[in-house]
Amino acid sequence: MKVIKKVLIAIVVIIAALIAFYYAMPEKVAGYMIDAARSKAGLIKKEIKIDDHNIVYLEGGKGPTILLLHGYMGSKDNWVMLAPYLTKDYHVVIPDLPGYGESSMIEKDLYDLSNQMSRLHKFVQALELKKFHIAGNSMGGLFAGTYAVRYPDKILSVGLFDAGGVKSLEKSVVYKMVEKGEENPLLLKDSNDVPRYVALLFVNRPSLPSPIEKVMVKTALANRNFYEKERKEIFPDFYSLEKDLPNIKAPALILWGDKDQVIDISSVPVFEKGLQNHKTVIIKDCGHVPMMEKPQETATHYMNFIKSIKS
Repeated sequence: MKVIKKVLIAIVVIIAALIAFYYAMPEKVAGYMIDAARSKAGLIKKEIKIDDHNIVYLEGGKGPTILLLHGYMGSKDNWVMLAPYLTKDYHVVIPDLPGYGESSMIEKDLYDLSNQMSRLHKFVQALELKKFHIAGNSMGGLFAGTYAVRYPDKILSVGLFDAGGVKSLEKSVVYKMVEKGEENPLLLKDSNDVPRYVALLFVNRPSLPSPIEKVMVKTALANRNFYEKERKEIFPDFYSLEKDLPNIKAPALILWGDKDQVIDISSVPVFEKGLQNHKTVIIKDCGHVPMMEKPQETATHYMNFIKSIKS
């Protein structure tokens, strides 16, 4: 009995220590969790120098290449829940765009469309990507479409997931907030502002472990001023893709959450009108970031689309 009692006490002590570590050191715990999620998705973190910028990216899988681009204030890990469905059959590359995530944030540099496209193309060249599928969410969709316009010979297909680049026929909730003179609705004000922010992005909030959420909030608040700088620099070009849509030769998938409050779903007919070769998928009860809110459904639609393309 004494031995059993000692074992039970030891177990209780270990559990208590683990719980204390979980809450006392969220950065380290979050790091372990994120590494585990990347590993499960078949992705390895790498980095490369592009001009003055250190670009951190995830890479994994074998087969035709897919380049995935995150949105404003996002990061490469926005795609980690979707990635396991892709890395079984494809070579997947997911960068933190310059100025976001773990990539360099250089105050003196500009993050307008022209400069970001130049950095992205140099990244593609450095990785020696020949022909590939490209997909992006929100601002990343603007980048994906613009890249397809500027470098058509490299692109097999374009994925536009709740993408920027065109003026929607109806104003989104976020657009109306900005019109009223509210401060950038996509910036967190403080740690108590998370529920408001999350409600703008999702219909059904993805489950996140507490340490990861704490680190994400801490990072968003620490980078708040830099994100605002980037918004001001990219905004003049945010609708610039619309006029160039007819120049996208590759097949395009327009994929949208039906309850997107950031970029209204009425953007879809604008994309459809401009694109020569497209397929449209609307995901029900989904917000602005479908690869996070409904990763399996999003992956199924995307995989079906790219597999239907004859290279």
